[in-house]
Amino acid sequence: MDDVVIARSLFGTTMGFHIIFATLGVGIPLMILIAELMYQKTKNRDYAVMAKRWTKAKAVLLGVAIPTGTIAGVQLSLLWPGFMEVIGKVMALPFQIEIYAFFIEALFISIYVYAADRISPWMRILSVTLVTIGAAASAVLITNVHAFEGTPAGFRIENGEIVDVDPWAAFFNPSFIVTAAHVAVSAFMTGAFVIASVAAFKMLRNKHNERVYKFHRKALVMGLVVGGIFSFMTAINGHESAQLLHQYQPEKLAAAEGLFETQAYAPLAVGGFTDRETQEVKWGIEIPWALSFLADDRFDTVVVGLNDFPEEYWPPLFVHTLFNGMVGIGSLLILLSMIGFFWSKILKKPTFPKWLMWLFMAAGPLAILAIEFGWIFACTGRQPWVIYRVMLTEEAVTGNQNLAVLFIAFAFIYVLLGVAVVWVLRHYFKRHPLEDELDEVPPSNSGVQV
Repeated sequence: MDDVVIARSLFGTTMGFHIIFATLGVGIPLMILIAELMYQKTKNRDYAVMAKRWTKAKAVLLGVAIPTGTIAGVQLSLLWPGFMEVIGKVMALPFQIEIYAFFIEALFISIYVYAADRISPWMRILSVTLVTIGAAASAVLITNVHAFEGTPAGFRIENGEIVDVDPWAAFFNPSFIVTAAHVAVSAFMTGAFVIASVAAFKMLRNKHNERVYKFHRKALVMGLVVGGIFSFMTAINGHESAQLLHQYQPEKLAAAEGLFETQAYAPLAVGGFTDRETQEVKWGIEIPWALSFLADDRFDTVVVGLNDFPEEYWPPLFVHTLFNGMVGIGSLLILLSMIGFFWSKILKKPTFPKWLMWLFMAAGPLAILAIEFGWIFACTGRQPWVIYRVMLTEEAVTGNQNLAVLFIAFAFIYVLLGVAVVWVLRHYFKRHPLEDELDEVPPSNSGVQV
């Protein structure tokens, strides 16, 4: 591999690992907050136990998200000095504000973890609310740098110099709002479905223990309802994102759909793979006129094809598969949440069929996979630009020639970290079984009715 590919692989591996923990670090606090609200409303101790146990998991995940995020920040500076020169002069605001967002998250998660049983109910809710806001704000602010890469604003380059810098114009670049919303709602969706997956697994393991089964059933239904709401919101936001691509990055949209010729009434290609030689999507299913409607809410919208751009500026054509994977998983998650809600709340069935439980178990890993597909699609689909139409990726990369060893070393470290996280979570919850917490006598100031 050449130096650019190795640098991209190293940073991509770091981000691909970090994004799992960062996403769950945003999504799980919302589930904790909802459990707290349900606890304060119903005085049902099950919800308090959910909040407590999910908080322990959140703390472990945060312990990995922080160092991997730090590594990503260091790698940005070391691997992409050309890019960071522009960012330092134009787009430093998100990094600066993110420090305060992280401070809020860390402060109030500490209060909630160590003092939840000694503070008033309103303070418990306030603490978790601020954790959720701080975590979401951190993700939004950092991802805004990515939004800037796709729709740069707030500066000009004149004779090789950066001039007319407007930090706020760069901050509120054209894709800021849509990208920020997408990051937040997809993280909330993923956190909810991961909770649902764990609950489904535990229900299958404890189907003969009625007390434990009912506890996990509540968590499952909560995860499906919250996940369904935010997966639907993610789909709506995805439509808005496609319209941004049509307006600002047309070759990325064309690559996502394997469209080579500019045309009105453009079809949407579902499935298949893009063949560069024949310039078609093989084995795909075409939905007539749908791409034109997706691009601008009109069936006669003219969608620009890849052949209108120099081939060296084409994104990798495999992004079509990533795009389809992301959309396909999102659609399946919406369907699963609707089936689960209908089965539980409309039909009022006390149990779910086994085949459906297996699908619920798959929902969390699939949601994480969709996040990975979306992140890779977003970054790879912008290639060969690191800042769209401003700076090529090869212009931003470091001149260091010894990146292959670092790539192997970091990949090994991430494998160890992943194994360690699984081991710690299993060890903790094995030593603190659910039955013991369900049987605990609540503190006198908690207001719990048993």
